[in-house]
Amino acid sequence: MSVEVKIGIENTARELSLTSKESSDSVHKAVSDALADGGVLELTDDKGSRVLVPVGKIAYVEVGTAENRRVGFGPA
Repeated sequence: MSVEVKIGIENTARELSLTSKESSDSVHKAVSDALADGGVLELTDDKGSRVLVPVGKIAYVEVGTAENRRVGFGPA
């Protein structure tokens, strides 16, 4: 299962959103460790791209399960 991660950056109107193949617990640990160290939060998205965010600029981090998005009409 993949998780959706949304990161709010200070003084930025849009949030950073990515889908990761990592578990929710490992993402929470990475965020907690980065905040404790005061360095850089490093995450990898489901396509293998690495995202680096300085923790001093993070306003919030939201971690949740990625939903199957459906387009159109019909039964769910």
